[in-house]
Amino acid sequence: MDLLEMTNKDHEDHYKSTLNLVKKFIDSNQRKRINLLSDIESEVDNLFLIGKKLFDDFEQDGDDWAVGWLLQVLKKHKPLFFNDKKYNNWFITSSDANINYDELQLKLLEQKFEDADRLTSSFLRKLAGKLAENRGYVFYSEVNNMSGIDLQTIDRLWSVYSNGKFGFSTQAKILKSVGKKYELLWPKIGWKNDGYWTRYPNAFSWSLDAPEGHMPLINQLRGVRLMDSILRHPAISLRHNNIL
Repeated sequence: MDLLEMTNKDHEDHYKSTLNLVKKFIDSNQRKRINLLSDIESEVDNLFLIGKKLFDDFEQDGDDWAVGWLLQVLKKHKPLFFNDKKYNNWFITSSDANINYDELQLKLLEQKFEDADRLTSSFLRKLAGKLAENRGYVFYSEVNNMSGIDLQTIDRLWSVYSNGKFGFSTQAKILKSVGKKYELLWPKIGWKNDGYWTRYPNAFSWSLDAPEGHMPLINQLRGVRLMDSILRHPAISLRHNNIL
């Protein structure tokens, strides 16, 4: 075997090894996937070479966060991959309120979570209506009339670009796990520490290292009812069967 054949065989072996790792990652449960995150990131050079074929088996209207992580790894280390702009907004989004979610998806892809959180707040005001936009915040009584399609879109984007850690449905799942007691939820998601509210924005963790359910933020200054209304909205209740 000459040197060229050996080199080609090495490349082919690395290629297959990376594809096998990706398949293992996709097929694993949540806990095992989390343990494979750094392994996937370490294969970024091969991921880049494999290119668009990586995404052939994923549904663009789905909510599998494995593809979100693959995209985030490529965005962080191989920005040239995104010369094809469609990968900046790979997931298909839907809106009944004529809202374009491309910017939110891009911020989440880039892991600019504080920017994404601010955008989410502005979208919630828009979904609540002109009065909410003008006053600058949402009343809990306005939540029930929000578009379920849009709430699911926002929730789905937060989930797919956070390894399943963030989003309204994740917050609902955690609330359910603590007996629907908000005083137990706040420290669990990092919004309270030793009985004190986490100070916005600097004391919040705007990264994937944040506690599960840490984002998006809902202003608690007017009490718990706004967040409770969002988490109990039928569209969020349908996501992953998190019915409260």
